[in-house]
Amino acid sequence: MALQFAANPDPAPEVATTGAPRSAFARCVAIDPASFAATYWGRLPLLSRAADLAGPEGFLDLFSPAAADELLSRRGLRTPFLRVANRGRVLPETSFAGSGGAGAEIADQVLDERVLGLYADGATLVLQGLHRLWPPLVDFARELGATLGQPVQVNAYLTPAGHQGFATHYDTHDVFVLQIDGRKHWRIHPPVWPHPLESQPWGERAAEVAAQADGPPAMDMWLSPGDALYLPRGWLHSAEAQRERSLHLTVGVRGLTRYALVEELLALAAQEETLRGTLPFGMDVADPHQLAPELTQTVATLRDWLTQV
Repeated sequence: MALQFAANPDPAPEVATTGAPRSAFARCVAIDPASFAATYWGRLPLLSRAADLAGPEGFLDLFSPAAADELLSRRGLRTPFLRVANRGRVLPETSFAGSGGAGAEIADQVLDERVLGLYADGATLVLQGLHRLWPPLVDFARELGATLGQPVQVNAYLTPAGHQGFATHYDTHDVFVLQIDGRKHWRIHPPVWPHPLESQPWGERAAEVAAQADGPPAMDMWLSPGDALYLPRGWLHSAEAQRERSLHLTVGVRGLTRYALVEELLALAAQEETLRGTLPFGMDVADPHQLAPELTQTVATLRDWLTQV
C-alpha cells in the first residue's frame, strides 16, 4: 500500500546555478569553510537561506516525499530504520511494526497501514540511518564527513501539518537541518549544558530545559524548502510544521571530542606498569590527606608517559 506523501505545492525554490555542482559542505552553509570554522563550528547556530546555497531543486535530489513513500511502503523497512513520535513522546515499536506476513519470519517489519494511521493522528515519522540506506545520501554523507573530518549520519523527519513531534530538547551532536518540503517553525534557545556528551542527554536536565524554553528564544524563524540551519550540540530547539506537511533532513555530526581523546589515552595508559600498580595497603581513598601524594605521583607518571606516546 503506497502511503502517497504527495509533494506540497511549490516544493522548492527555483535558483539558477552555473559551473560545477556545489560540494556537500557548500549545500549546508552559505559561507566559506574558514569563516564557518572560526565563528560558528561548535559555538553558534547559522541560518542559510535557499537563495544563497540551494540548487534548482533545493534538496530534492537527496531525498523527497516520494522517497519516503518508497521506503515506508515498498522496501520492507525494519524498526531500526524508523522511529515515530507524537506530542513529545516516542511511540513503542509495537505500535507500527510486526510480522512481515506470509513466508517471512521477521517480527519487526514496518507495517505501512499502521504508520499511515499514526501519521494521520499527527505523529512525526523519523527515517533513521539514511546514510546507510538511500544512495544519494550515502554519497552526500561520505563527502561531508570527509570535509568535516567527523563521522556523519542522516535522518529524515516527516511531520503532518500543524503538528510537533518532539518537545524542546537538545542534541548531543551537531546537526545540519536541510528543509526539503513544506515549512517548519523553529525556536532556538541557548544551552543549559554547553557541549553535552552522548552520556549527558537532555532528559537529565529536563527542568532546566523547560525553564529555558519558557524564556525568549535566541532565534525564531521559519525554514522553507532549500533553507539550511546549523545547530551546535547543546542548543535547545523545537520545530513545528505549519499549514502544510514538512519534510526535512537532519545531518548529525558525531563529533570527536577532547574527552574522547582523553578516554583513548587512558585506555593506552593501561600499558604503563606503574599506572597499573595497586594503591598502598590500608589506604583510605576518602581521606584527601592520604590521597594527595598518590594523585601527585599518578599525575607525574602520566605526564612522563605522555611524552613517550
